[in-house]
Amino acid sequence: MKIIYNRIIPFGKKFYAINLFGVLFAKGPCDHDTINHEKIHTAQMRELGYIGFYIIYVIEWLIRLILKRNNFLAYRDISFEKEAYDNEKTHHYLLTRKRFSFLKYLKPTKS
Repeated sequence: MKIIYNRIIPFGKKFYAINLFGVLFAKGPCDHDTINHEKIHTAQMRELGYIGFYIIYVIEWLIRLILKRNNFLAYRDISFEKEAYDNEKTHHYLLTRKRFSFLKYLKPTKS
């Protein structure tokens, strides 16, 4: 995974790193867990086609936002994010990950 360090992308002070089309943009050094998290997103993107991933991501976030009425809780409840956060510390996860594993995380969590 290519990592580009810069002060502009991702936008905003709250965000430290973002994966855009398989390229990680970060405001500074990333630990192994963060890089693994973003590699999981890259695997998801490849499965769905990059544009398909972003379309589904935004639709799911909007649905979660309506249900949760909280931006951060909606973000954390997106199936792609739940898979990535649950497995970011398992550094061999991508070697054993089955295609479309994010589907197991579609069920909304209770909050």
